[in-house]
Amino acid sequence: MWDFSLGGALGMMARTFPFILLRMAVYFGITLGYILVTGAGAGIGYGVGGFGDADFRASTTMWGGFAGFGIFGAIMYWVREYILYIVKAGHIAVLIELIDGKPMPEGRGQIAHATAVVKERFPQASVLFAIDQLIKGVIKAISGLVRGILGILPIPGVQQISSIFSAFMRVAVGFVDEVILAYAIRTNSENSWMSAKQALVLYGQNYKIMLKNAAWLALIVYGLGLLVFLVMLAPAALVVYMMPGAWAAGGVVFALLFAWSVKAALLEPFAIACMMQVYFRTIEGQTPNPEWEAKLEQMSGKFRELKDRALGTAGEEATRGGDARPA
Repeated sequence: MWDFSLGGALGMMARTFPFILLRMAVYFGITLGYILVTGAGAGIGYGVGGFGDADFRASTTMWGGFAGFGIFGAIMYWVREYILYIVKAGHIAVLIELIDGKPMPEGRGQIAHATAVVKERFPQASVLFAIDQLIKGVIKAISGLVRGILGILPIPGVQQISSIFSAFMRVAVGFVDEVILAYAIRTNSENSWMSAKQALVLYGQNYKIMLKNAAWLALIVYGLGLLVFLVMLAPAALVVYMMPGAWAAGGVVFALLFAWSVKAALLEPFAIACMMQVYFRTIEGQTPNPEWEAKLEQMSGKFRELKDRALGTAGEEATRGGDARPA
């Protein structure tokens, strides 16, 4: 079974309820934005379609909806690093303080406090985003190690099993990168790249227990997400029906968006709280294993890049320290 406490994770979410409200506002707002902009695009297309016959109007309505959806999606693509910076990293910061038993402000003060902590660790959103992208690449490489082990086993059908396992693990490890960021925040290190590198080595040397718990959480989170999707099909279909030139596939798309917003706002922080419990309990008293560092360096170009950034930052800090010494 799993190694996390469901009750403990729910308690952590309750203690950080201001961030849960913030996540709900952000992600439900994004879903509403998709619906409104898609509807506006469909409405414009419907109006343009008035210059032609019924088939032309249906076509322009559909393409107008697609255009609205695509435009809003492009906007979300460009703001994703700021969502990571303000919402996700901020929530991680207060969850860490809960784990460490530190007192926290309540209400909106909690969000301001967390934002200050994140800005102290990562002065620029782009730095946090770059670290997060490298972390994801390394975690995929670690998951690929397990797939590679499966691939060499002399078992009939192992390739098919390996492919299914690979697809499942890509979903499961989606919660892990934020746990690695949590370590970088928790260590209070001025070199965030180095903290992330150390956290990944610790993750790698404990990959079996981490992947096992990530797999359980994937089943829980995506199972609940599927349930939300099924529940939201009816209201999503109603939204589509109210749009000009009802779009048959729109109900499914909007139901998926509703399910995604619930997952991002409520289920993901639950999963992260669970994974943080497991990770910090598992690595307690451990130090990064040089053999695992060498292994990660060999298997992942992203890890090599992260290490280069870490050493480069350390060199800059040493240079600044030397310049600051009195003559």
